[in-house]
Amino acid sequence: MHDQSPKKANRLARETSTYLQQHAYNPVDWYPWGQEALNTARQKDLPILLSVGYAACHWCHVMEHESFEDEHCAALMNENFINIKVDREERTDIDEIYMKAVQLMVGHGGWPMTVFLTPDLKPFFGGTYFPPQARHGLPSFKQVLTNIASAWRENRDQLMESGDELTKHLKMLETIDTDAKTPAQAVFARLRDARNDTIDSALEKLLRNFDKINGGFGGAPKFPHTFSLDLAMRVSRTQADAPIKPSRRDQCLQLITTTLDKMALGGLQDHLGGGFARYATDRKWLVPHFEKMLYDNALLAKTYFDGHLLTGNKYWQSVGESVLSFVKNELMTPEGAFYSSLDADSEGVEGKFYVFTRKEIDEILGLEDGAFFSEVFGVTELGNFEHGTSILNMSGLPEELSQKYKKPIDVLFRHIEALKAKVKAYRDQRVRPGRDEKVLVSWNSLMIQAYVSGYRVTANPEYLEIARRCAMFILEQFMQGNRLWRVFGRDLEGNAVVKNQGCLDDYAYLADALIDLASIDPAPTWLLRAGDLLESIERHFYSKDENGYFYTADDHESLLVRPRSHFDGSTPSGTSAAVMAALKYARLTDRQDIEERAMAILDIYLHHLARSPEQFANLLNCLDFAMADRIEIVIAVQNTKETEKQLLLTAHRKYLPNKVALIMVEGQDNPAARALTEGKTTRNDETTIYICRNKACQDPISDLNLLKQALLSI
Repeated sequence: MHDQSPKKANRLARETSTYLQQHAYNPVDWYPWGQEALNTARQKDLPILLSVGYAACHWCHVMEHESFEDEHCAALMNENFINIKVDREERTDIDEIYMKAVQLMVGHGGWPMTVFLTPDLKPFFGGTYFPPQARHGLPSFKQVLTNIASAWRENRDQLMESGDELTKHLKMLETIDTDAKTPAQAVFARLRDARNDTIDSALEKLLRNFDKINGGFGGAPKFPHTFSLDLAMRVSRTQADAPIKPSRRDQCLQLITTTLDKMALGGLQDHLGGGFARYATDRKWLVPHFEKMLYDNALLAKTYFDGHLLTGNKYWQSVGESVLSFVKNELMTPEGAFYSSLDADSEGVEGKFYVFTRKEIDEILGLEDGAFFSEVFGVTELGNFEHGTSILNMSGLPEELSQKYKKPIDVLFRHIEALKAKVKAYRDQRVRPGRDEKVLVSWNSLMIQAYVSGYRVTANPEYLEIARRCAMFILEQFMQGNRLWRVFGRDLEGNAVVKNQGCLDDYAYLADALIDLASIDPAPTWLLRAGDLLESIERHFYSKDENGYFYTADDHESLLVRPRSHFDGSTPSGTSAAVMAALKYARLTDRQDIEERAMAILDIYLHHLARSPEQFANLLNCLDFAMADRIEIVIAVQNTKETEKQLLLTAHRKYLPNKVALIMVEGQDNPAARALTEGKTTRNDETTIYICRNKACQDPISDLNLLKQALLSI
């Protein structure tokens, strides 16, 4: 029988993190990360048990139910350790350090992550999920606790030695060997000469790992890898400066087309509510890990919109718009920002909210429509998931379904959408997955860019308003002077709390988002604040002596090591995002000093890019941007009401990944962009477009047909 007595809250009940609050009634004597916990470990001379996860993590919930809610297990933890629970999304700096330690110890990482530390924070043992009983070659969590506690008492010297050795390795991982004193002109020449071969070699490796049948890379589990898709799109463009061999373009187009189609058709996409799950557990994109993360959906929406611009594929545009609809409906805060994620579980079962039996579909829609819907979305009597349930997945592309059912696409899909609405209304009555209601600067910035992309493609004014509103919320709530906080949440009384120093990704993603916003909205504040953020990056995150950017600021809390952000993960590396934002800003403001610093960072990583393209795909995108023809577009308008004219949007509707653009209102000063906008005014009181390529400007354009012709020549 379950204990029905009221549970006592631990320290985590006072935290704003949804993930920490999920553990607030564990019998474990949890501490949040902070001086109280660290000082207690030193005073009691006990090792630290550091447990890291996040709110939407299925296996984090499993380990909580199996171990952290178990009284005997909790007693072992409380007697022998100082137990610290960390939300990896709030404290990515801590996660970065100790995830690398776990990867060094066991060869892989993931969440939940459990790491044992000395009181001076040196890791000596760790892993990911530990089961309640020994199985599949893993010891039980209680065995781990008992053995570590015994070793701390009886073989402490050996543990301390392991901690020292591992810490040395961690410090080595954060060093970069290169000549940082190379003159800027030599750096530029080296990057220019290496660009095509480096990108081609990287593509060769990516294409070797491409699944030609199912799309994506490798086998199961399968992740979207949007940065690699972005790289393939860049080299697929038809412009003369595209860095490819002729045969590569067809290969890259196949990679893009197969992957975007298969991801959209499979169970990875939620065909009723929109949006994508984090990854697929199989190679066919059918069975997702059902959690929905804000960052995945931001990156995928932008990728589908870019794919539409590159190829004209209308289905991809509709997929991008369905993502934006999902985010607006399910992740938008009352203030206009965005929550972090939706859980994989509901009622303690992974995916329960999303799956259907054939019987349910027939009851919702009737036998005839139920049979049709089930055929289109792969719902069968036996099911394709657990317990006879089916994950919805489309049986063909719109054109294929149109041919199969002998109906025009628009007629067919009006019928399909009507059926989907009925099934969704039924699903909406179920117990919903939990929502992580913290707001992160970095992920919100990615979502701003997704809405900017959506506006450029569709001219839907709602997308522009959503992007603007979110950007203003971040600037007002998170920015003090030129510095950023990282997390917005609410305490138990509902009061707003802004906390944790911003990290490199917060500054870089936001700067890049504001630069994108300046291309469709004329408010001077976007470019000015982007400049402030880049100045803070250079002042507080960049080290000329130690080569490159650190993930934490120079006045950040002192940790075991000062981490970097070299590699792309599910989001772009902080280094690559900072480089991209700096390159864009330098072109809009004619700041050669900023461009040279960005080039120097690229040069530091140059010899890694072709070797490990899956880890450095976004830096490869930066390399392409840096060395491609310079394309600058200035859009001059009479007033802000003019910004939705066809000329403005047409200027954005060709796939030009290496362009920078700025919209300006006649007579309104944009101090950061004076060099670019000088002498550029409207002609005959009409919106006027200025296109400059490699610092040579074409004649001003106020005619839509002339603009289309000019874009064709780029």
